[in-house]
Amino acid sequence: MASVNKRQLGQGRHDIAPGSTAKGASRQQPLLLLAWLASASPAMAANGALDARLQEKANAVVSLMTFNVVPDITSSNLDIAWGSGQQAGLSMSQVGGGATMSKEVPIYLEGNLGYSRYDPKFVISQGQESRLIPAKWNSLTATGGIGWDFAVAPNWVLRPIANFSLGTVASDIQIGNWYINRKTGKGLDFLDNGQLNVFGLGGSLMLDYELFSDTQDIDAEFRYSYLHLQSTIGTSPSVKGEANAENFGIYLRRRAPLLDWTLLDRPLRYVLEGARTEYLGDQRGLLGFNALNSVGVGLELDSSNYQVWVTRTRLMYRLMFGNNTNGYAIGLAMSF
Repeated sequence: MASVNKRQLGQGRHDIAPGSTAKGASRQQPLLLLAWLASASPAMAANGALDARLQEKANAVVSLMTFNVVPDITSSNLDIAWGSGQQAGLSMSQVGGGATMSKEVPIYLEGNLGYSRYDPKFVISQGQESRLIPAKWNSLTATGGIGWDFAVAPNWVLRPIANFSLGTVASDIQIGNWYINRKTGKGLDFLDNGQLNVFGLGGSLMLDYELFSDTQDIDAEFRYSYLHLQSTIGTSPSVKGEANAENFGIYLRRRAPLLDWTLLDRPLRYVLEGARTEYLGDQRGLLGFNALNSVGVGLELDSSNYQVWVTRTRLMYRLMFGNNTNGYAIGLAMSF
């Protein structure tokens, strides 16, 4: 029977501070798109200028959602911290997993949930009076996939996957009477509790190697993914957006018994893993880096001797690094 494996992606932190020093990190280069996104708009007397500025930022937020729709250990949890004043912050988290049903029914199913929060700011002007409007945008994405395993060699399968994604960006700002009483443009409908809904279609191609034995388990995945996201029904009239998620990822893992230690009547295992994601197309350079890498070490508890749903539980510590960017993550993963 083929391995049925479900991996939780990146439960932890990956801290980045553009232009400053993150925990245990070297100084970062500015994240160009995020630096532009975080800047407050110049004071605008014309609502048309506000609408255009709002549309630009909404498009960019859809682009940021592309980092949450593809399963990816390296970017599964990103915290980008900004300074005070007119700067904003971005947080992204992701959790998901996949499983092949069996050798007899080689259907592969996967699911992924992503969440991000972004705090842009706008300066609105009415005559001689202007106000800084701090918006708070939250995005949630859900991605599913169904594929089929084609055996191409001993322990190797080629796995095409059809993917679909649904997402939403919601604004929870409360602007107040100062601007509500003076609004004449359409941009307010998104700024004041508005919503941007996204639908995505695409696919992935994965080459997967699995070797399972009493002495060691080896798993290697090579995956290319592409999804096109665009706004759909239920979106506030003033905003539309589209973007592509495209990347190539490599994931390697080895598990083996740790000395002669046993827990729950099974060997306690150590886990070594490595991963690299190369961002392509619209994603390349979007956050200031073209690729992210991860190396990790952890322990695995085997509970397969007992009548429980979870057969293995892994606790992982990962180091993340890329173009002048690094951080860390603490992850929890499970097999069923």
